[in-house]
Amino acid sequence: MLKTRFTEAFGIEHPIAQGGMQWVGKAHLVAAVANAGALGFVTALTQPTPEELAKEIQRTRDLTDKPFGVNITILPTINPPPYAEYRRAIIEGGVKIVETAGYKPQEHVDDFKAHGVKVIHKCTAVRHALSAERMGVDAISIDGFECAGHPGEDDIPGLILIPAAANKVKVPMLASGGFADGRGLVAALALGADGINMGTRFCVTQEAQIPDSFKQRMVANDERQTDLIFRTLHNTARVMKNKVSQEVVAIERAGNAEFGDVQHLVAGKRGVSAMERGDTDDGIWSAGMVQGLIHDVPTVKDLVDRIVAEAEAIIDARLSAMTTRYREAAE
Repeated sequence: MLKTRFTEAFGIEHPIAQGGMQWVGKAHLVAAVANAGALGFVTALTQPTPEELAKEIQRTRDLTDKPFGVNITILPTINPPPYAEYRRAIIEGGVKIVETAGYKPQEHVDDFKAHGVKVIHKCTAVRHALSAERMGVDAISIDGFECAGHPGEDDIPGLILIPAAANKVKVPMLASGGFADGRGLVAALALGADGINMGTRFCVTQEAQIPDSFKQRMVANDERQTDLIFRTLHNTARVMKNKVSQEVVAIERAGNAEFGDVQHLVAGKRGVSAMERGDTDDGIWSAGMVQGLIHDVPTVKDLVDRIVAEAEAIIDARLSAMTTRYREAAE
């Protein structure tokens, strides 16, 4: 068993988290993650209203008695969702762990902390992690450039970003972006993190309620099958490479692109419709470079157990043998 500051602070068995994932972070998957001894997050804004979120929290609780959390992502928009009402649904639902992401969560952090809720803030830069730490969060999830979704604009990969953050961040820290197996978990721990946060890898499990066509495409894909869109709009997003993402990239490369030029391609409704139809080419889908390390569609429990077993074997056998040989040679 791998005990870290993260497992001890959040009362979980394994140093593995399933972060918030739009359209995927639902009760069935989250409960499976919790039952496997890891930490899962219901994605608040996947639910159309705060009332529906309250129901999803209860559905999750009906499926597990283990700790789980809720993700809430705060983004500046023309018509923002009722964040305060979603926050109230989380608190009144008795959830004790929240993952925040996005824009200046101080108001939310203060309210959650006042109600005994532990907060993990997800960020893409050391300076943002330190800002969140000053806000009073209980842990950081640091997201490297390899990640799915929004990697920020600094383009710093995890191999640099994780130890750079570990040098300065004092609260427990998860490493996020590019993790799928025991090798990644050991690497993250070696770099100074207290656990890993996985998104794309948890999408490709039997309990993830997305069409099998999406899972099989991610199994077939290698590490080159992502596109960076919205680069010229300074709101970079890493998505699975497909016909739509390539069209967005082409429009941006043509120059002087505005959001209105690509809006019809990246609209959320189009993506949801494509997912419901199992069409992997007719919308935008977040996925990381870690697709190149995904080769099967296991149950969540089998995946978590395998990652932990691999990590323990690497630490106890491969790495330990290296230090033993060194000591024997020195003697």
